This record gives sequence, C-alpha cells and structure tokens, in this order.
Amino acid sequence: MQTGQFALRLSDPTISINMQQPIWNFEQEPANEPLDETGVNLRAYFDRMDDEKMRRYDLSWSDEQVVEWDGNFRDDGNLMMFCCERDVEVDEYRQVLE
Repeated sequence: MQTGQFALRLSDPTISINMQQPIWNFEQEPANEPLDETGVNLRAYFDRMDDEKMRRYDLSWSDEQVVEWDGNFRDDGNLMMFCCERDVEVDEYRQVLE
C-alpha cells in the first residue's frame, strides 16, 4: 500500500508531526445508506490506521479477535471515537472495513 507524506506545522517551531496519507480512502467509498457523522468518522478512522496494521487484518477473525487487534474498543464493546452521534459496535466496524 502506498502513502503520501506531509508535515504539520505548528506555532511552536520545536514541534513537528509527520503524517502519512494512505492511498485508500474509506471516506469516499460508496455506502449502502446515507452516512451520518459517525459513519464518516468511522471511515476517517480507517483512513488514518497504520498500513502495516491494516495488512494484518484477517477476515476469519472472531469479533473478539478484531476488538483485540484494533485496541480501541471500550469495555462496553463499542469503538472509542470522538465526535460521534452514536456508538459503533464491532459488526458495523467489520461491515465498513470488509
């Protein structure tokens, strides 16, 4: 998977953050239904996920293995994301990812 790289400039010249933009774009992929804020944010979440981590994903994993692989699910079984209108459970997560 290829990525484009860019640097973020901050007001403090001693701080710099290098980010890589993936070639894939989950946010622009067609959806089966209109996307709400949570749906868009979930797709953006995948767009920012590390390429190496994405390559390790396995369709045959159980939901528990997916939760462990991601590492950002809360104890209540929902994905920890900011700026969401609703919770994202592992079934929706997998539907978008797969």
